Amino acid sequence: MDTLARLESTIAQRRTASPEDSYVAKLLGRGLPVIARKLGEESVEAIVAALSGSRDELVGEAADVLFHLLVLLAAKDIPLSDVLAELDRRDGTSGLAEKAARGAP
Repeated sequence: MDTLARLESTIAQRRTASPEDSYVAKLLGRGLPVIARKLGEESVEAIVAALSGSRDELVGEAADVLFHLLVLLAAKDIPLSDVLAELDRRDGTSGLAEKAARGAP
């Protein structure tokens, strides 16, 4: 099992833990807006680290982004495998072509 799959499994196991004992349970208990805001905060911190921080700072912030993204996916009952399948679907397609197909600006 790879690292992200193990993390997804750990997050799933902690969904029912006590919020006093588990950060995941605490986040999930606080609801989707808090989880989404936390992912946004971590994303901004990753951007700041990329622009002005050290390599180690960016690595740490990137790990935080991935963790909080997996918590958000869990909150929405979206398995990581769905995201990976979408990436597989896009494989070999130009990013510009894929974006145009979605009608994205």
